[in-house]
Amino acid sequence: MNPFIERHQHQITGVLSCFDRVIITGTLPEIAYAGAMESFLRARNIRLFDYARWAEPLHDEVCRNAEQLAAEAGLKIEFIRRCKELRKEARIKEIIAERGDQPGLVHIFSAMEACSSYRAWYHKPSGQTHLKSTSGKCLHYYFYFIDAQFGLCYVRVPTWAPFRLQVYFNGHHWLARQLSRVGIDFKRLDNAFIHIADPERAQRLCDQLEAVEIHRRLDRWAQRCCAVLHHFRSQYHWSFTQVEYATDVVFRRQADFQPLYERIVRAAVHVIRAENVATFLGRKLSKAYQDEVGNDFSTRIQGTRIRHHMGPASIKLYDKFGLIARVECTTNDISFFKHHRWVEQRNGNRVFKLAALRKSIYSLRDLRQLMGDANRRYFAFMAFIDNPDAGQKAIAKMAERAKVKGRSWRGFDLFLGEDYRLFLTLGRGEWAISGFRAADLRAHIKDLTPSRSSYLLKRLRTHGLIKKIGRRYKYYLTKLGRRVLTTSLLLREYFVQPSLVASAL
Repeated sequence: MNPFIERHQHQITGVLSCFDRVIITGTLPEIAYAGAMESFLRARNIRLFDYARWAEPLHDEVCRNAEQLAAEAGLKIEFIRRCKELRKEARIKEIIAERGDQPGLVHIFSAMEACSSYRAWYHKPSGQTHLKSTSGKCLHYYFYFIDAQFGLCYVRVPTWAPFRLQVYFNGHHWLARQLSRVGIDFKRLDNAFIHIADPERAQRLCDQLEAVEIHRRLDRWAQRCCAVLHHFRSQYHWSFTQVEYATDVVFRRQADFQPLYERIVRAAVHVIRAENVATFLGRKLSKAYQDEVGNDFSTRIQGTRIRHHMGPASIKLYDKFGLIARVECTTNDISFFKHHRWVEQRNGNRVFKLAALRKSIYSLRDLRQLMGDANRRYFAFMAFIDNPDAGQKAIAKMAERAKVKGRSWRGFDLFLGEDYRLFLTLGRGEWAISGFRAADLRAHIKDLTPSRSSYLLKRLRTHGLIKKIGRRYKYYLTKLGRRVLTTSLLLREYFVQPSLVASAL
């Protein structure tokens, strides 16, 4: 059991991990990039400079299909002139409040928005004509509908080639439909469940969402909303664009959760470092990493939120309705995550190695595991912030001398510069996954000799702060070591140093 959940198991009613917001992009391989579109036109004896003339009838076909769908549903297409002034989600919520949540087309928006396109380019030195990728604007349709299995979804359809689709669904809406189907009582507010009669079975249902089921639905929606598919031999290729995976811990009473949440979120701002953020997200922070890593703390209408980000991925902690502690892992590029898989090399060989996650929707199962692990690591870290009393007792024990086979080993004092530097080094997040060696300590602590590093490792092992794995010369922090480390840094940087600065003013 996760340490945070174990500590508060008598105060919580359930735990649920589920996909939240999911955005998927659909591309037609035949025309997905300039070279493919060029080959497509040449195969049909269409001049590249006639690309726009070829695409114009397809534009009209998409528009006629949208008007026909609106007429069949008794709807009027709403054109958005200023996209920033209208929140589509709020408008859809108003419409659903009037029509109900029965399956069917809810509304259609249209708007002029940026799109990808191509233009013909004549290369004088070679005397050849090619297509180049470019960007422009075209009319887009947003088809909002309620699906019998996935709940509220939308499909965004551009009216210009290469007809790159965008599809949205919410995992919590999908789960609500599944719970109703199997007869499990629940109460949902927005995109969170504040009550589920059978949380364990609900979690099993969440884990049963498969890419094959999603693929079937996506093909069905694309066939209905994008009327030009019959012009192409290939079907849409679906890949993840943005994914959110949330873990909710539901408390019984606000009186139990709110003081706990405020204490944790305020402390996390000061304690969590870039190395910890990398560890939460399953990455190792190296000198070669060029993207931004950091923390954001904000106060919203609904409450406070802390967000830790690393490149295209982030992990957030916030409260929902004063009862739910939600940790949410988000990514705009799922290839940020890495796992061991078979990789086909250029020479034709297949090797099993650590590689980036494929963006295809068929990475769903691995993505669920990787993002769920990130949430679990964050909750485990919260447990050490949340339990300062046990950490302070561990610090007192760590400061005492320890005797092994008649030899006395000095304790650790976080106010000593040498010990404090050691603790900061041990707190580097990447070592929580891969472990560390004596050479790693020497690389991060100035003027540390091999004999001195061996002595420090022996002291740490004697006090039970680190452990050795098997016959390898790699070490990991023990549960006691993680608690001591977190509490020590919290006390020094969050309480002691600010108090000394304030008293000096």
